[in-house]
Amino acid sequence: MQLTLLKTKLHRACVTHSELDYEGSCAIDGQLLEAAGIHEYEQIQIYNIANGERFTTYAIRAEDGSHIISINGAAAHKASPGDRIIICAYGTLDEKEVANFKPTLVYLDENNNITNMKSSIPVQAV
Repeated sequence: MQLTLLKTKLHRACVTHSELDYEGSCAIDGQLLEAAGIHEYEQIQIYNIANGERFTTYAIRAEDGSHIISINGAAAHKASPGDRIIICAYGTLDEKEVANFKPTLVYLDENNNITNMKSSIPVQAV
């Protein structure tokens, strides 16, 4: 059996640009792509914390060290500069691979600087 699991996420990234007339996709600082293990043109899911929008697009590489997170094309209607978003990529694993798999979780501040990296999400008591 094949299972789809969270491969990586950029948590609380801050949208820096929203370009409606661009061809499409999400431009992400190349250093953030590398830290998260997201490949250029890889499918990503974006969850907008500010307005609840959820959409699928693909990643393109923005200049290394630019801190850019640009939502482009039609998706620009779903996120505005200043919105905090979660960018996720998923992978398909064989059931036997799941036991040893750990995702890459990259936490960002309001300027898209990495503040923390983890491989598990802590469970909070209710």
